[in-house]
Amino acid sequence: MKRFTIISGLLLALAAGIAAAAEEGWVEKRAVATVGSDGVQRMEITGGDFYFDPNVIVVKVNVPVELTVKKVRGIVPHDFTLKAPEAGIDVAVKLSSDPQVVKFTPTKTGSYAFECTKKPWFFKSHKDRGMHGTLEVVE
Repeated sequence: MKRFTIISGLLLALAAGIAAAAEEGWVEKRAVATVGSDGVQRMEITGGDFYFDPNVIVVKVNVPVELTVKKVRGIVPHDFTLKAPEAGIDVAVKLSSDPQVVKFTPTKTGSYAFECTKKPWFFKSHKDRGMHGTLEVVE
């Protein structure tokens, strides 16, 4: 019985450590949007359990952008919100497993935050759990 208690305690500590690392272990996944022959910058973004991939996206100013956003399988609801009206960007969509295309043309250079705005009662917001990123608009 003593061995079971020790093993259970070790497993519980390991699980707690993994959960804490997942919340605090935000890792930058940077990608530069590619410009198609039609002059549109395109990027695919996947949202999952408290992450976006990629979570740092670089685009050029005054060039149309198409972001294809989707959610990996799962029952937890997520969204993708990117609000920067000063730069001509106003995006808010619910994520689903069906890809959705959002379009805008950034009119001002700078760094603009995107995130999942979901927050269950009594829990950390999805943003606080790592579901956020940055759109970098460059020359």
